[in-house]
Amino acid sequence: MSRTGVRPDTFTLPIVLKAICQVLNYVVARQLHGIAIKLGLETNMYCESGFISLYAKSGEFENARKVFEQNSERKLGSWNAIIAGLSQGGRAKEAIEMFLELRESGLQPDDVTMVSVTSACGSLGDLDLASQLHKCVFQAKEMERSDLLMMNSLIDMYGKCGKMDLAYRVFSRMKERNVSSWTSMIVGYAMHGYVRDAVECFHCMREAGVRPNHVTFIGVLSACVHGGLVKEGKYYFNMMKNEYGIAPMLQHYGCMVDLLGRAGLFEEAR
Repeated sequence: MSRTGVRPDTFTLPIVLKAICQVLNYVVARQLHGIAIKLGLETNMYCESGFISLYAKSGEFENARKVFEQNSERKLGSWNAIIAGLSQGGRAKEAIEMFLELRESGLQPDDVTMVSVTSACGSLGDLDLASQLHKCVFQAKEMERSDLLMMNSLIDMYGKCGKMDLAYRVFSRMKERNVSSWTSMIVGYAMHGYVRDAVECFHCMREAGVRPNHVTFIGVLSACVHGGLVKEGKYYFNMMKNEYGIAPMLQHYGCMVDLLGRAGLFEEAR
């Protein structure tokens, strides 16, 4: 397109940026950024958020911040891009700081914002902040679809903070639950040693007709490791392969080796 002399516009550039985000080609990203600056498109809402996301996913957080800070009239999309980029990049504290700046700016966070910031809060394990974010979630939710997404993020946040009672309170009040809802509960229980609760939750999930995924089985097998449930661990591992057709991944094998090794079954572990 550029070789033929046709200039990209505010519709073309975001599409290309989204594609580059999938392959994380930093060299092409810099070239595109240069083109955007020449054409005066760098402050376009969609281009700006696209470049922020691309730089953050590439680990170029300083460049992501530069793009974000160059525009004094930032839209919510740019705030969401920088908060998500920092949260996903392991910079949870900075993501929370950006969220607080967003609130001070007068803009209202949406479901995308809250999913990113609750994930960051879970990484920090800050229960006081988690309680504050819980209130923000209910202020931000607007649609049934976003309700499910944000409720799942709350469950995940409380699970990472070690407050499974609060995670269950959110879970029990949900009108609709998907595989992420159930899996977050199972993984949370397993992570904190609530073995029977994790196993029981898994059985309730199956009874509800929700199909488990590979992450669900990591949670269940981890629970078996914590509880020394060798027989059950073997059963769930075979169920995963034979009933659901899920090919074991490194994490599943790791759980089984750990489970069998702790039981002294070294030959089976091999």
